[in-house]
Amino acid sequence: MSQIPTILLVEDDPNDVLLLKRALDKAEINMEITVVNNGEQAIAYLSGEGEYADRGVYPYPLFILLDLKLPLRSGFEVLAWIRETAPTRRLPVIVFTSSKQPSDINKAYELGANSYLVKPVSYSDLVDLAKLLRTYWLTLNQWPETVSG
Repeated sequence: MSQIPTILLVEDDPNDVLLLKRALDKAEINMEITVVNNGEQAIAYLSGEGEYADRGVYPYPLFILLDLKLPLRSGFEVLAWIRETAPTRRLPVIVFTSSKQPSDINKAYELGANSYLVKPVSYSDLVDLAKLLRTYWLTLNQWPETVSG
């Protein structure tokens, strides 16, 4: 298993992936960022199925950054699956999406999201958000025990 903790980023927009990786690097978040591009890949990764079976190459994540608007399975479907599946039930999930719709926010929390963050428009705001992620999730937060796939 990797010595460096991993964040699983579930995001289908390559531009958002690139900008977020740069912002996390600038915020000095020294973690592996593993990206999957759709809901089916997210579930396969968390299940350790198919190409994701080798946990040395695809380590179990410390937490997930989950977009809602995804191909094949939506972020809502992935979140519901995570909370219904014993090994992933306590895995922290941060919804990270462009939607500010109250119905999306409410549904994400009803399905068990730990946090709901709206993607900032400017890069400097994204870096500030990454720094807040580092402070809260990597410094202050107390982690549950999780079953690593």
